[in-house]
Amino acid sequence: MKYISTRGQAPALNFEQVLLTGLASDGGLYVPETLPKFSVEQIEAMRGMAYPELALEIIRPFVADCIPEDDLAQILQDTYAEFRHGAVAPLIQLAPNQWVMELFHGPTLAFKDFALQLLGRLLDYVLEREQRKVVIMGATSGDTGSAAIEGCRRCKNIDIFILHPHERVSEVQRRQMTTVVGDNIHNLAVEGNFDDCQAMVKASFNAQQFLPDGRSLVAVNSINWARIMAQIVYYFHAGLSLGAPSRKLAFSVPTGNFGDIFAGYLAREMGLPIEQLVIATNRNDVLHRIMTTATYGRQQLEQSLSPSMDITVSSNFERLLFDLYNRDGAAIADLMKRFDVGAVDIDDAAMATARTLFSSARVSDEETCARILETWRSSEYLLDPHTAIGVEAALSAQPEGDVAMVTLATAHPAKFPAAVKQAGVDVEPPLPQHLADLFQREERFTVLPNELDTVQRFIAENSNA
Repeated sequence: MKYISTRGQAPALNFEQVLLTGLASDGGLYVPETLPKFSVEQIEAMRGMAYPELALEIIRPFVADCIPEDDLAQILQDTYAEFRHGAVAPLIQLAPNQWVMELFHGPTLAFKDFALQLLGRLLDYVLEREQRKVVIMGATSGDTGSAAIEGCRRCKNIDIFILHPHERVSEVQRRQMTTVVGDNIHNLAVEGNFDDCQAMVKASFNAQQFLPDGRSLVAVNSINWARIMAQIVYYFHAGLSLGAPSRKLAFSVPTGNFGDIFAGYLAREMGLPIEQLVIATNRNDVLHRIMTTATYGRQQLEQSLSPSMDITVSSNFERLLFDLYNRDGAAIADLMKRFDVGAVDIDDAAMATARTLFSSARVSDEETCARILETWRSSEYLLDPHTAIGVEAALSAQPEGDVAMVTLATAHPAKFPAAVKQAGVDVEPPLPQHLADLFQREERFTVLPNELDTVQRFIAENSNA
């Protein structure tokens, strides 16, 4: 399988090359040239598979000849053996035709473990085979950083630098990053917001001359295709558990950067019978504004109770735009060039196509708290604020008939005790046993000004793998 850039001017790459590349040389994002398609019979044959077996079926076509099947199967077994639930991604019913899929049973209690635990192992496999050293540079609004560090901390061929907005992530999220011990791990608290961190990462990928000789950057943000690929699997897992392919599905996805919901779009394109994908946003509602006004534009970022979604530029939306514009790379390159300097209007035909599958909702902090409290009172089930936004959006968009609506539960509520308390729930969610001493662990991080040159100089001076 080959991968092509959304902007049409970069060379096509194989999976291993895409894994190590991140952004394409023309500034675009890599997507598969063609998608594998599964028939009804093939999907039915997946029923009853354990999660690693299902992952092998879904992921194998994307990896093609780059990793032998036996090695890939072992990597997947090792990845999901780290999860602390036998089902890996269990489903919980909240109401008739309303479910949540718990994606927080990995090492760092967030959905990003599904992709980043795998990504770390894939990188380790490929880098060891090639005897190559790389630098991981990533930005996080909360969960990506800890999942990336946990996934890559054992990799001897990697130095990892994670940028997070100083004092703008929850304490649990910060400590999950800053208490991991390793000479190759560097946490950088940037005196800015997430978009500032993300902009530094993008600028650095476009000009890597600041790195020591022989080193290159690898992306762990959702611009890395391997992350999207890994997330496709749990849509199939949910569908098969709830009766697919004979039963239709809908998913509500709390999202800011569009990567997680784009994986659902790909699952549908591959044959899963998804009727609807609900984009659930907080007050930083860039995606909701696109869906309702057809305009993609920046607004000032506001802090919310759901910090992992405090994003104003939705990087992965470009991947969907590429399909909506009939894979016209020149058109996407022009659109994104204009977006760099101001708001852009999305083509009417493209928006009409998007709205046949996607709907959206904007959920305020007040509505988030109300949903956490109501769900606790009705079922004694505790939602984190991101998942609460997803559930609220799901309830407002319930399709008719026997369609199973699944909200992706993206984080464990123990990561956001302040939000749970603000919602009026009188139970403090405890951290799981493996993190019970988190607040006693020593933290290590460096506060840096919101200056690209300063951040790049720090990375250059501390790349020693």
